Parts: sequence; structure tokens; C-alpha cells
Amino acid sequence: MKTIESWDEIPEFKHRKDEAAFWMDHQIDPRLMNASVHRPNNRESTTITLRFDPRMLARIKRIASSRYLNYQSMIKQWLSERLEQEQQ
Repeated sequence: MKTIESWDEIPEFKHRKDEAAFWMDHQIDPRLMNASVHRPNNRESTTITLRFDPRMLARIKRIASSRYLNYQSMIKQWLSERLEQEQQ
């Protein structure tokens, strides 16, 4: 069984049967899953409004759902990861 160590290793699936076949021989590394869990903290947060193309938002929601994440939390995670990359 192959262990997925990065979300980028998960392909886009055209059919549910392809996705089911993929997951029969793949598993997510527990460290990756643990790093993806949203952990609320005591820091203050600010609410903002973003406008998305409906198709893009639908894709984001599908990806988040396939990872058992809330789409807003996943977007925050993506932004956080990108900020870390930019600071290197």
C-alpha cells in the first residue's frame, strides 16, 4: 500500500469508481492528516469577504469534502502554507 505524503499526490478523479480503486491501494500519512486538522486557537480573527467564481468555489468545496475538511478551513490552510513558502 502506498502512503500519500502530500495532498498533491492525490489526482483529480473523473469517476467514483476510479477514486475507489485509487484508495484501495493508497492511504494518507497520519502526519499529513494531523497537520490538516483545524485547531482553533485563542488568537483574534477578522472576518473578510472574498468573491469566487461559482465553478471555482464548487471545485474547492469538492476537494475539501474529499479530504473531510471544511472548505473555509482548507482555504485558510492553503493560504498559511503559501505564506510560509513566500517567507523562505
